[in-house]
Amino acid sequence: MTLWYDGPLAAFDTETTGVDVEEDRIVSAAVVVQDMTGGRPRVTRWLINPGVPVPPGATEVHGLTDDHLQRNGRWPAPVMEEIARALAEQCAVARPLVVMNAPFDLTILDRELRRHRASSLGRYLENVPLCVLDPRVLDKHLDRYRKGRRTLTDLCAQYEVVLDGAHDAAADATAALEVVRAVARRFASRMERLSPAELHTLQAVWHGAQARGLQAWFARSGTPEIVDPAWPLRPELPAAA
Repeated sequence: MTLWYDGPLAAFDTETTGVDVEEDRIVSAAVVVQDMTGGRPRVTRWLINPGVPVPPGATEVHGLTDDHLQRNGRWPAPVMEEIARALAEQCAVARPLVVMNAPFDLTILDRELRRHRASSLGRYLENVPLCVLDPRVLDKHLDRYRKGRRTLTDLCAQYEVVLDGAHDAAADATAALEVVRAVARRFASRMERLSPAELHTLQAVWHGAQARGLQAWFARSGTPEIVDPAWPLRPELPAAA
């Protein structure tokens, strides 16, 4: 019998104008589908003209300039629709969706849908079961005492996954997918007993605990940063009175 982590998986990643899910915009995105371990991935890419300037710091990360996006990017409204439908299609066939740091990528997509489509990610997924596998949450729970950072680059080094072209949405999605397979194999005695759907539910609990622990650490160190415990999607902020 094929174990779930050797079977079909999809992955989603974005590149953006910054790290604020409420205000920043998506400039590129990719969905990668792989039918089995070692199988050839099928990649769908999107390039978006966000309609706002791309800060130099963001360009330094992903290499996408205002000029390039204005010349080659598409208008956001139809692209956000296509991305949401692509994710819904993966969910409809019960293919687990790998998203590194899911609360960022899924939330910024949700906000773009609200901005450009007067819709939400939840509306596209309301009739399909969402099953997300977040390599950051899984690794942090399964190897919780390991010191060091847990960026995608760090996880690729830890699990010996090749990351060819970091900060390209397709490359990052592919690497995140392979990291999930590698995490599951390393911790097979704990992972093979759980289905992806069960892991989805557990990750919400694990991420919440991880967020509370980080928030307590920030409080002790005098850091004012707020850590959101919601996973895999942050709730919409209430409208200002």
